[in-house]
Amino acid sequence: MSARLVLLLAAFGLVPIALSYGVAPTKSVPYLLDFPVEGTNQSHVFRAIMGLYLANVLFWIAGALRQSLRRAALWSLFLFMAGLAAGRVLSLLLDGLPNFVLLFYLAAELLFAALAFQALRNTN
Repeated sequence: MSARLVLLLAAFGLVPIALSYGVAPTKSVPYLLDFPVEGTNQSHVFRAIMGLYLANVLFWIAGALRQSLRRAALWSLFLFMAGLAAGRVLSLLLDGLPNFVLLFYLAAELLFAALAFQALRNTN
């Protein structure tokens, strides 16, 4: 799979997740993750996560479009996905099994970390 395609697939796949965290966290988070978001502080955290995710999405799209940014964007994608996956694996060991949505996220993060790593190996 080409580096450009990996970056674009990751970017477009992350947009709905980012929006589900930040557009209406008091509605979407309880539905998706089965815990309430109560108060300004919790909404603030989820909207900040949305902003972080969308900023990465923009960088990955830029890397897909501009060769000069491609390796940096692939590194960003690899570290983002591998970091999330590492945290989830630690949680599996310490906390047990989460719901299906979070296990799906872990699988997707591992897949995109591997794809980014492979693309880095194939990109100069």
